[in-house]
Amino acid sequence: MSKFAKGIVVGVVGTVAAVAGALLSFQKTVVEPIEVQEQKFDDNRKKAMRKSRSAHHG
Repeated sequence: MSKFAKGIVVGVVGTVAAVAGALLSFQKTVVEPIEVQEQKFDDNRKKAMRKSRSAHHG
C-alpha cells in the first residue's frame, strides 16, 4: 500500500469515528433529556388520573 492509500484509509476511519462520536454526544445531550422529561410528564399524568378517580369515588 502506498503512503497515499494509507493516508486515505486513516482519514476515512478518523472521519467515521468523529461522526460516530458526534452522534453519540448529540443523543446523550439532547435526545435522552427529552425522553426523560416526557417520561416524567407521563408519570405525572398517570398520578393525576389516579388521584382524580379516587377523589370522585371516595
